[in-house]
Amino acid sequence: MKHRLVDYFRRIAPLSDEEALAILDSMVVKTCPKGTHLLMAGQVCTEAYFVLQGCVRQYSVVDGEERSSGFFTEDEWVLSIHSMVNQTPAEHFLVCVEDTTVVVGTEQREGDLYRRFPRFESISRMVMQKVLAEQQERFASYLTDTPEQRYLKLSKTRPDMLQRIPQYQLASYIGVQPESLSRIRKRIATRGKPATPRRKG
Repeated sequence: MKHRLVDYFRRIAPLSDEEALAILDSMVVKTCPKGTHLLMAGQVCTEAYFVLQGCVRQYSVVDGEERSSGFFTEDEWVLSIHSMVNQTPAEHFLVCVEDTTVVVGTEQREGDLYRRFPRFESISRMVMQKVLAEQQERFASYLTDTPEQRYLKLSKTRPDMLQRIPQYQLASYIGVQPESLSRIRKRIATRGKPATPRRKG
């Protein structure tokens, strides 16, 4: 399972065997039971997580209601970029939706790798640009898409998520109440059925 992170980096840039081994040796792997919070609102984010297995939800509490803003699964990074970069309190929570195994990254561990392999700094920058681009795309989609479009996009790009997360969390993610999500699903299912032929008479 630990090789997932090495494979991820290799998709970004080629790695020598020595560099791959250095990543594996520096890894701190943590398994968190379902319901574990990796970050609480109000805390300063000091760790980045790479998901080896499981699912992490990002959410905020608005007027006493939880609003999901992201779900992160295998081969994805989870962190509060704004909080980590600016050392300011995070405005959201990160919680494990399933039993989840992550690689825990800190600035100190990164710094140790950069000193041994200066090339890792540019690779990390490319990774961060990729993570930022994905976040911006999600945010832009949230501003411009309708709830139904968000649901369709999720079912096309991440079909596994429809089975992995509870309906009320999925509803809050696309921006509707659970009963509205049921109506959206029904509407989509009806559209997918062939029209009933009319009887002659």
